[in-house]
Amino acid sequence: MKTGTNWTYNDKVVEELPEDCEAFVYLITTKKPLKGRKNKRRGTKESDWKTYWGSSSHLNDDVLKWGEHRFTREILHYCPSRGVASYLEAREQFERKVLENDDYYNGIINVRIGGSDILKESLKKISKN
Repeated sequence: MKTGTNWTYNDKVVEELPEDCEAFVYLITTKKPLKGRKNKRRGTKESDWKTYWGSSSHLNDDVLKWGEHRFTREILHYCPSRGVASYLEAREQFERKVLENDDYYNGIINVRIGGSDILKESLKKISKN
């Protein structure tokens, strides 16, 4: 897996997002456990996605302090809508128990999701994989 500013998906470097991808859920980890923290949040198709490190000031401070080469940025899920991204982000956060230990940069899980056909169909596809 590449490190630094490269995003990866299934261990392959991502240069462009798929056309049907409105957002993605991601995980940022350190190469060695400097503080033992990780971060995962959703991103968007905004023009800065390739250089985006997240909204956590602690994470961004650590990236500046220790350098981008000490972190990996991994896309966990491509999502066709923000609703799907919000659901999958919250699911990942709860499954990883991000608020229960110091292994993650997350300080809050904030989620408000309504059921939709897009969400149900996307989750069916993900479950099959």
